[in-house]
Amino acid sequence: MKDSNFRLDVFKKASLCRNFEEEVIKYLNNKTIKIPVYVSAGQEFISSTISVLSKKKRLKPLLFGQHRCHSIYLSFGGNIKKLIDELLGLKSGCTKGMGGSASIHSKEINMFGHDGLMGSNGPIGVGACFATKKPTIVFLGDAAAEEDYVLGAMGWASQKKLPILFVIEDNNLSILTEKKVRRNWEMADVAKSFKMNAYTINDDPLSIKKISKNFFKKPVLININTNRIYWHAGAGKDSNDTFDRYDYEKKKLGIKAFKIHEDIKKQIKKLWLRQLEIR
Repeated sequence: MKDSNFRLDVFKKASLCRNFEEEVIKYLNNKTIKIPVYVSAGQEFISSTISVLSKKKRLKPLLFGQHRCHSIYLSFGGNIKKLIDELLGLKSGCTKGMGGSASIHSKEINMFGHDGLMGSNGPIGVGACFATKKPTIVFLGDAAAEEDYVLGAMGWASQKKLPILFVIEDNNLSILTEKKVRRNWEMADVAKSFKMNAYTINDDPLSIKKISKNFFKKPVLININTNRIYWHAGAGKDSNDTFDRYDYEKKKLGIKAFKIHEDIKKQIKKLWLRQLEIR
């Protein structure tokens, strides 16, 4: 796949995620959504890129996310209407209105809802991978990955040579506490000490693609430096100057990307309005 076509394929998925999240923020602010919400705006290129790579390999991996998981669900083909209904607390939601924003579950796309204990999807994902031997992806934040049971699970995955990919969505913050305050080590170094292939990269789609050769052939960890746009529940922003991968890619890809953005924006707005009308 040519790099330009690959970037556009990734951008389409990222655009779906970003425009969905912008609508979430709007309906959260006007009180239509009444539950705590954790948006993935700013980090959507991670799941979007990995989903395109997985599809290229004709794989349908087991997915273990935690909060900020909307983009994982959407990138890997989750039903948008069911996600809208989930955020509205309806029984027609993807988790029957019981999971909310942080615990998205979908049998259709092999996505398993999170239980709320930070980092617990690490050992649970490793266990599922060990039991099924199916390709598995565990998405963790840079703080959740610090939990001791996550590190133990990684060691086990390496020992058993499981077809698992650990993705650390590293925005350098646990709420508002920077990594340098919390620890003096990096996840990729720890993974390498477990004799795993490990990389520290940014969320550029081509950077992820470049190291994807061994994905699901052996345990791999990628620590991806990224940025969040909104705090939990859309309460605020780190800075108006925060680097936004979505805006960067849209400008870089030019007219095609702008058209994709506008078309998907209209589609998402219509979907939200339709679901609100029939609820």
